[in-house]
Amino acid sequence: MPLRLYNTLTRQKVPFKPLDPLSVRLYACGPTVYDHLHIGNGRMLIVFDVLFRLLRHVYGEAHVKYVRNITDVDDKINARAAERGVDIRVLTDEMTHVFQEDATALGCLPPTAEPRATDHIAEMIALIERLIAKGHAYVAENHVLFDVPSMPAYGKLSKRPLDEMIAGARVEVAPYKRGPMDFVLWKPSIPGEPGWESPWGHGRPGWHIECSAMSWKHLGETFDIHGGGIDLLFPHHENEMAQSCSAFGHDIMAKVWMHNGFLQVEGEKMSKSLGNFVTIRELLTTDKFGGRSWTGEVLRLAILRTHYRQPIDFTVKALEEAEETYEKWFDAISSAAHLLTTLGMDDNAQVPDSVLQPLQDDLNTPAVIAVLHELHAKARANYRAASQLNASLEILGIHIPDKDFLKGYFRAAPWPDDQSDGLNNDVAYLAYMDDIERLRTARNAARAAKNWAEADRIRDELAAMGIAVKDNKDGTTTLERKR
Repeated sequence: MPLRLYNTLTRQKVPFKPLDPLSVRLYACGPTVYDHLHIGNGRMLIVFDVLFRLLRHVYGEAHVKYVRNITDVDDKINARAAERGVDIRVLTDEMTHVFQEDATALGCLPPTAEPRATDHIAEMIALIERLIAKGHAYVAENHVLFDVPSMPAYGKLSKRPLDEMIAGARVEVAPYKRGPMDFVLWKPSIPGEPGWESPWGHGRPGWHIECSAMSWKHLGETFDIHGGGIDLLFPHHENEMAQSCSAFGHDIMAKVWMHNGFLQVEGEKMSKSLGNFVTIRELLTTDKFGGRSWTGEVLRLAILRTHYRQPIDFTVKALEEAEETYEKWFDAISSAAHLLTTLGMDDNAQVPDSVLQPLQDDLNTPAVIAVLHELHAKARANYRAASQLNASLEILGIHIPDKDFLKGYFRAAPWPDDQSDGLNNDVAYLAYMDDIERLRTARNAARAAKNWAEADRIRDELAAMGIAVKDNKDGTTTLERKR
């Protein structure tokens, strides 16, 4: 099945045909690094990470470039740095580091490039000069503004009629603007604010020009996919497209525009005033939400249970259900770990078509998860299903803990002598492994209760099965196959 994506620009789900299959290019708007990211920001990170993984699977890792920017110059950054009494660069470096840690905890791959806005001032100035030369921008009172009426197609992305946008923009229109919809490309900096020398004086860029400049630098004048949250559709993405199309004379900036839906918390809009505002870091490390912390895998799975374009209600119940599902999948893969590691099945496992088809249908992750439930039902007694389940989780970015650990556990108990005829005995072998695990758990419980006689009895039973028990000084127990 060919990859199909919903294009916000056309309001249709269409077959994805990259401009160059050997160089598939994706841009997503990253964070403004003034504070910790909330879980709504996390949804965007997860959605476009899944897309990045899928594109790499379809076109090859070497042929996909994913750019996700860092906005490190902004009024919110200036205000927060002043509030904390720290240098702006200290704040943005700290928050960038926190953001990257959070993204990793959510299972996101590093993007191919992660440009910072402040490293691309020269490109922004060059882009603004090009817009002025082409009659799409003008200078007024040390500001440079984009002349919206100069682009008849303005509103094409958000589908907002220009007259309605003008009516909504008439409140407190700056006197230096020619029209109420015109937006800032460059503005003067006041003392204490970051600023750079430009043909229009000491100043700093407007928000929208930053992404146009960074995508141009790293992906070119046009590219394949531009993504972000639905809250960025207007004005940010509309203005980005206006800038880039006007500067370079193309009808499109990106061939496909993708937007993930809003996130609410327990049925209400997330808001600090309502007390339900929660950051990724708080979910990972504190008991603020549901009285406990949550793993990145559980947060990711909870997000992926809802289609990316639909609104999502982020609830404690949803996290509990996601955790239960994850634990079942972990148990199934752990139970078959002797096949997934010692026999190398995980290295060669293919994502089954039953998973790829819904994933290639506009990232239909709820349908994918339904298929994973079917694979899970077979996985404990079928190494192929376990292997496919593991490979499918990898393409979703949901990680089972390091299988070197599992290998270390399971290599202590290779095939028992009477079951050594190979892969046709999955069920018998798993029953054997379950017996070992049951006895290990029972012995740990006996030791914890200081029932040494029962612990010794279980040790002898394991020995009769060919398993030697070693109690370590740190309180752990190692099981080893008798040689």
